[in-house]
Parts: sequence; C-alpha cells; structure tokens
Amino acid sequence: MSQYIERYQRRKLISSYFSVVLSIALVLFLLGALGLLVINTKKLADHFKEQITISVFLKDNAKPIEIDQLQKSLALANYTKSADYVSKEDAAEQYSEDIGENFTEFLGYNPLKNSVDVNLKADFVSPGQIEEIANDIASKTYVDEVSYDKPLISLLNENVRKISLWILVASAAFTLIAVLLINSSIRLSIYSKRFIIKTMQMVGATKTFIRRPFIWTNIKLGMLGATLALIALGVVLYYVNATFPELNLFQDLVVLAALFVGVFGLGVIISWASTHIATQRFLNLRTDDLYY
Repeated sequence: MSQYIERYQRRKLISSYFSVVLSIALVLFLLGALGLLVINTKKLADHFKEQITISVFLKDNAKPIEIDQLQKSLALANYTKSADYVSKEDAAEQYSEDIGENFTEFLGYNPLKNSVDVNLKADFVSPGQIEEIANDIASKTYVDEVSYDKPLISLLNENVRKISLWILVASAAFTLIAVLLINSSIRLSIYSKRFIIKTMQMVGATKTFIRRPFIWTNIKLGMLGATLALIALGVVLYYVNATFPELNLFQDLVVLAALFVGVFGLGVIISWASTHIATQRFLNLRTDDLYY
C-alpha cells in the first residue's frame, strides 16, 4: 500500500513539474518568436521596399555610350541597390512569355523601349525622395520617361508604420501575458504543496529555509523550459533563414545572442519571482485559510 501511494505521489509530482516546464517552454517560445519578429521588422520592411522598381525608358535615338554611362552612373549612385539594363528585345521576349503569345508578330514591330530598371535602397523608398530621384533622371535629354508605382510606395510606407506600431503594442501585451501565465502555472504548483509549507513553518522552520527548495526547484524548471523554448526557436530560425535566405537572419549574431540570453534570463527571473511571491503568500496565511 505504501509503495502504491509513493508511486502515485511521484507520478503526481512529475505531472506537476511537466505542466510547469511545458507552460514555460510554450510561453517563452512564443515570446522569443515575437522578439525575432520585432528585431527583424525593419529588415522585412526593407526587403519589400527594395523590390520597388523605377523603370527608366530611353529614347530610340539614345546612343550606346549614353546608355552605358547612365547605367553605370545609376549603379554607382548612393541610393541604388541595383541597376540593370533591359533591351527592347529582351523586354519583348519577357512580355511575350507573360501573355503567352508573340505580340510583335501580331503588331509587325516592337513598340517597347530600351530601359534601365533601378531598385533603390530601402532608406530612399519614400514618395518625396523617389520623386526627386525620378525628376533628376528624367532631366537627361536621352531619357524618354521615368515610371514607378506611386500609390504602391505610399501604401507600403503607411503599412510599414502601422505594422511596426502594432508589433510593439503586441510585444508589450504578450510580455505581460507571458509573465501572468508562467506565474499562474507556478502558483498552482505551489498551491498543491501549501500544507507542506505550513507544516514546516509550524515546526519552526524559517521562511527563508522553507522558500529555498521551492525557489531552487522552480528555477531549474524555468531553466529547462527556457532551454526547450530556445531549441525550438533555433529550429524555426534556421528553417526560416533557409527558406528566405535574402533576409539573412543570422547577420546580427550579437542581437540574436542577446535575444536568446534575454529569453533564458526571463524564464529564470519569472520562475524565481513567482515562486517567492507564491510561497510568501502561503506562509502568511492562517492554517484555516489554507482550505479555501
């Protein structure tokens, strides 16, 4: 009978520890994932901004040397990420592939123009700066037209501002939720041992002596939960970086290391604080109040 009770108590204890570790791991994983999103918000926004293309269409009488000088000057400009020359023949071939038929045979001639496609650096993708750049390029005599999607640029910048704001708000709210969830899990674990705490106090044990094993146990559980969360976070980070290599998520290793240390430290700190508060609460209760 005593062995059965002992096995039951052991299973109950393991189940309690497992639930605490699992809750800590899940909450810290989600918090870490949100932290990665916050860190890479600008990088993601920059990636989309740099997909914006300014098409510089050239006049038919533009000389090859003028085209070459324009392409090189644009490539060397401080606002340029890339500048690629597209001949009218290449443009016609690409357009024919897009529509599924050779439109030049139908028309009898190629109406397209030679062009230079310019992708700007993210810091220069704003309505005012792009308009200034476009006007400067259009002032050249051999440039026929400078075309870009004005509504898309305005919409992109507006959405980036909104998303950044909401991500910061969500980060603050989720951090608070994470603290409350981990605190609740640990409090429930301590609640199941409230009679043991009161018994130790009644036989003369000091509050510090009573708290110490509970704090140390839950700190270890917090460290284990944080470790599991970081392993899962590392796997997700590796997968996302392999799927979208252009984001280069491992570029800022110091920032990533600081995030991982912060998540681990948060798990330890919350575990310590929650255990200290929970044990102190039951230490201050009267014996009769333990039944409610």
